[in-house]
Amino acid sequence: MTLWEHLAELRTRIVRCVIAVALGAVVGWFLYPYLLAFLLHPYRQLIPDADLIATSPLDGLTLRIQMSAYTGIAIAMPVLLWQLWRFITPGLYPHEKKYALPFTISALLLFFLGATVAYFSLNPALHFLIDIGGSSIKPFYTAPSYLKLIMFMMLVFGLGFEFPVILVGLQIAGVVTPAWLAKHRRPALIIILVVVAVITPSGDPISMLALAIPMYVFYEASILIGRYLNRRKRKRAEKAGTA
Repeated sequence: MTLWEHLAELRTRIVRCVIAVALGAVVGWFLYPYLLAFLLHPYRQLIPDADLIATSPLDGLTLRIQMSAYTGIAIAMPVLLWQLWRFITPGLYPHEKKYALPFTISALLLFFLGATVAYFSLNPALHFLIDIGGSSIKPFYTAPSYLKLIMFMMLVFGLGFEFPVILVGLQIAGVVTPAWLAKHRRPALIIILVVVAVITPSGDPISMLALAIPMYVFYEASILIGRYLNRRKRKRAEKAGTA
């Protein structure tokens, strides 16, 4: 494909992704009351019957639109991942294209696993943030500040949990090798800690550890997966040579 054909292909994929997110956002608009009750649960575990406040007449509308957009991204995630893979596929060899379905399924499961970890880590994170402020400060959160925090945390954790998929994909494409990843463990750990410190919305140590530890575990797991794939590749080459 020429450069212009690649750009046309990219435009088509982006348009499909935008349509998928828009349709998901429409669904999210109608699910808003249920999502609101679900997202308030960690807060109400700390402060029973606690409510959020709005400081502007437009807060309710703005918040509903933003939550619908986040929900649209979550709902459209299978389509987004599939479109990404289909855009990459033409540049892969036939034996690499067979990973399309495992790539999409694993990336989808890891995204929702990350969002789940973020949701359940919010309660101890809030507890830490409330305690560190002192007993003289009573938490009384606004709706935008609290809901933006939890929605953004779930999105960031979901994307962070895509780390092993990216590493395995780079190994399949031959950009990096398991030996290279194993050699650079220490720099990788430092980079993970720095990135997590920057992207974690709440900035508390509990949330940062909840994201950093799985990401490093995924780093080690991607090395093992890469070695396994290399062994299969060698065996396949040996069989082809014998034949």
